[in-house]
Amino acid sequence: MSNIQSQHWLLNRRHFLRGLGTTMALPLLDAMVPMRVKAAVVASKPRRSVFVYIPNGVNGMSWQCTKAGRDYALSPSLKPLAKHRDDFTVFSGLHHPNGIGQAHVCADTWLTGAKIDAQGGRKYENTVSCDQMMAETVGQNTRFSSLELSISSGTGHPFGTNTLAFSRDGVPLPAEDNPKTIFNRLFGEEVGGIAAQRARLTKRRSVLDAVWEDAKSLRLELGNDDRTKLDEYLHAVRDVEQRTERLDAWLDIPKPVVDKKLAAPFQRDVPKAQAGEYWRTMFDIIVLALRTDMTRVVTYMNGSEGNGLAIPEIGITQARHNLSHHNGDPLILERLATSDAFIMQQFAHFLDELRMIQDGDEALLDRTMVLFGSGMSYGHSHANSNLPILLAGGRGLGLKHGQHLDYNKPHLKEDYTLSYDEWRSLCGKPKDDKARLNNVLLTMMQKMEVKAEKFVDSLGPVSELI
Repeated sequence: MSNIQSQHWLLNRRHFLRGLGTTMALPLLDAMVPMRVKAAVVASKPRRSVFVYIPNGVNGMSWQCTKAGRDYALSPSLKPLAKHRDDFTVFSGLHHPNGIGQAHVCADTWLTGAKIDAQGGRKYENTVSCDQMMAETVGQNTRFSSLELSISSGTGHPFGTNTLAFSRDGVPLPAEDNPKTIFNRLFGEEVGGIAAQRARLTKRRSVLDAVWEDAKSLRLELGNDDRTKLDEYLHAVRDVEQRTERLDAWLDIPKPVVDKKLAAPFQRDVPKAQAGEYWRTMFDIIVLALRTDMTRVVTYMNGSEGNGLAIPEIGITQARHNLSHHNGDPLILERLATSDAFIMQQFAHFLDELRMIQDGDEALLDRTMVLFGSGMSYGHSHANSNLPILLAGGRGLGLKHGQHLDYNKPHLKEDYTLSYDEWRSLCGKPKDDKARLNNVLLTMMQKMEVKAEKFVDSLGPVSELI
């Protein structure tokens, strides 16, 4: 084990043991850590980002806050977050310029801002997501450069993604949906031991090398369209190769030992039919991954446009996609609002946990930025302006919260009425072309110390946040 790896493991254990109160015989005491390592911690406190996606938009009549600034009132949908009012900023009027009118790729482009023409029948091409640019910057410090979670495992399909994360080549990174599987991947022992796992990785590298050589020879015999398809495949192969090298490099570094009581909730399968418990369990595994410093970048699809859970425990038996196609029916709209508020209750639980856990001399929430929202606003007609977005946490990274940043208000002739027709209108054409979601993503990237002055169509960081 290298000196740098040894120092990282010692520090990782120290933070982990303090936070969990594990039953191990003797925790790593602060006095055991060399002064040079302490100095390194002070100089490089962890910076973290989490992205939480909800599908199909919201009921804007109960989501929309009506007053801008710091003395705004929380809307009915956001009231579950009342205790965290000073920990987040609500946005109104944000949009992706490339996403206007692109109904079925909202999740595909939420973190990429790419132009994907789903209606025109052109070839599906995505670009790098901002979380992966963050992972390139901070990922070398953790066992997993990023963690991809979702309601459905895998990558989904073009125009219907199951993941928010896309590599430098626009290749979707597969997500995991089972808390037990995720826990075992993060903290479980390698099947058959380290030697067996290294042998498996070596075999995988051999297969990848063979595929690469065969593909290069085959490429010379193909036409342009087939070459493009093959290149896309090779991009995916290269990503697998890089992840394989990373797994090998960390094999000799022990994983944190999680207390049995803390691990127990993740040792059983939580059915998605119990939506609230499933969502809370997924949030809890994110908290555990962050507090043990297994990763510093997480994406989580609470649902996809085609797979948003019903919530039978509160009497909502319709899936979220069905609720979003309400056609103005007051009863269905009420159910959608109830669903929105319930999801925010689970999100409040997540913020509770991040606020409660200490990360050195700060709360974990203060070292973690959390973007919550959707790539759609008005689900019935798949409109995607005035996106429901809020950004929480990150005060220790220099973010200022406790406000409602409303880009609609300066362009409205009168105050919000929260009528159905007004909501539908707000979600059509953007009121402010400069109110771009990528401005928020760029702000987060810069706070993660990504060296970037622009992200896709961004016009600059959000000055009110910093």
